[in-house]
Amino acid sequence: MTAPRDPAGTQPAAGPTFWAIPQARHWLLWGVLLCAAVLTLGLTAQLVPGGSAAELVVDQDLSQHHAALLTGMAMVLNVVFGPAAGVVLVAAVALYLWVVHRSSVKAVAFGLVACSGWVASEFFKFIIARQRPNPALLFDPLSPETGSNSFPSGHVSFAVALGFALYFLAFGTRWAKVTAVAAVALALLVAWSRLYIGVHYPTDVAASFLAASAAVLLLAGLWNRFAPRILDRLTAAASGNPVQSNH
Repeated sequence: MTAPRDPAGTQPAAGPTFWAIPQARHWLLWGVLLCAAVLTLGLTAQLVPGGSAAELVVDQDLSQHHAALLTGMAMVLNVVFGPAAGVVLVAAVALYLWVVHRSSVKAVAFGLVACSGWVASEFFKFIIARQRPNPALLFDPLSPETGSNSFPSGHVSFAVALGFALYFLAFGTRWAKVTAVAAVALALLVAWSRLYIGVHYPTDVAASFLAASAAVLLLAGLWNRFAPRILDRLTAAASGNPVQSNH
């Protein structure tokens, strides 16, 4: 990914500084291809006879080999990367960026990127509507869940998007590589926990990586393209000066 430079003259001197999100080349094409891959994976999982039953073997095997330490870790991740705790976590980091670093623009961008995984997962959940694994078929269901919102995993999608958001904050610093490795490791750990608990199929968590990545790629491109203009207008409105049009 590359960090596009801020367009010359996009910000008034007294206004907030625009923060460009690291952006992939051909972001629109990659975003669309990843979305298509998620849909293909989801429809295949739904339509192939016996597909879910074959995948359930993984959940059943994990359910028969629960250990106290692993169970405790999985249940903590279940809470931390759930909607309630996740909102608090994102809000805390965004507030830190806003108050301590005095960067309202970076705080907003971070929040949008971190939450984009949730948005993507809900979008695909609505389209695919895959039933969750039946907890009655598991040896030790730790947190039984039912419903047609199995594909993809919201927990994993959030973990992936949050990892991207944290990496973007570290981009260009000595912490970038460490943050990237930690983000990938954490997302994989959350993915394992969803299978260990028995609330998702393997294809659910695999699709989460694709869905969240697509959301982040598309958001980064749209942000870098349109956010400077929006910031211009907001700054001009706050100062009472009209925005000069280049058209």
